[in-house]
Amino acid sequence: MSTVTGTPGATPKYTKKDFESDQDVRWCPGCGDYAILSAVQKTMPSLGIPKENIVFISGIGCSSRFPYYMNTYGFHTIHGRAPALATGLKLARPELKVFVVTGDGDGLSIGGNHLLHVLRRNVDVTILLFNNRIYGLTKGQYSPTSELGKVTKSTPMGSADRPLSPCAFALAAGATFVARTVDRNIGHMEETLRSASAHKGAAFVEILQNCNVYNDLAWNVLYDKDSKILHECRLEHGKPITFGPADDRRGLVLEGVKPKVVKVKDVAERTLWVHDSTDRATAMLLAQLWAPDYPIPLGTLLSLKGETTYEEILVQQEQKAISDRGPGDIAKLLMAGETWKIG
Repeated sequence: MSTVTGTPGATPKYTKKDFESDQDVRWCPGCGDYAILSAVQKTMPSLGIPKENIVFISGIGCSSRFPYYMNTYGFHTIHGRAPALATGLKLARPELKVFVVTGDGDGLSIGGNHLLHVLRRNVDVTILLFNNRIYGLTKGQYSPTSELGKVTKSTPMGSADRPLSPCAFALAAGATFVARTVDRNIGHMEETLRSASAHKGAAFVEILQNCNVYNDLAWNVLYDKDSKILHECRLEHGKPITFGPADDRRGLVLEGVKPKVVKVKDVAERTLWVHDSTDRATAMLLAQLWAPDYPIPLGTLLSLKGETTYEEILVQQEQKAISDRGPGDIAKLLMAGETWKIG
């Protein structure tokens, strides 16, 4: 049961169950979406925000069923357009906490243009992109993140498209918070979700997620125990970027602007690349590293604080316009300038 204080202005005290809706969760058994849903529901109480001030907005795809399963307000919108709806909501009700839930197809294919603009404008929304490298809802076609040569129902001879890096896209578009996590690491996912939710501005989280029906073990490099030890790289601001087993630790050094993998025991600690989550250029380098030649960075790649949000700018403009000219008159505006009467 909820333990909300009932005291005006007091921080609400919820449990995970307070954010579970009464809807039957309908994803394929074994889908990574279940773990993400549970992690989000567990994270919500820590935000200290009343449920009625939280909104989940989705487009189309398996991930887009998300609003039905959250006991908050929500919109299930149209394909790729969730960022546009989220922007409109933040302009109308800037005090709300808005989440956008999307997938690699919904967000980066038909919705790529809309995702680009919500990020570059720095709208204060938290975007969760589930990346399973496939179209799941429409039964296994290749997506913008599918690897080159991927054989699917829509590419029987192998995909000729080069895959898009969601984090690199978000960084280039201007997001002020960018992170990556994985569905099978619950603790890390919850930690990443809390950091993204606390960020003021456009926060983007790529969640590597398994589709066990149409693209099973696409992220096996981070699922298999032995491979995970060799390739998973946890980023921590202000600390050297290292990875690998304890008895054979590896790290990254920069040769000019190119990262190089070295054995930690063979180099001076001061030469190791220290992660700076306030630098967009180095975050872009990290976003494009991948196995087998490099480790796979997980965690916060970029976190810029104090950036003005889109809605703050527009609210200031509105207030200045009212101050300078007084309240607007929509009828007068419509009849302003040259008008024509037909018939």
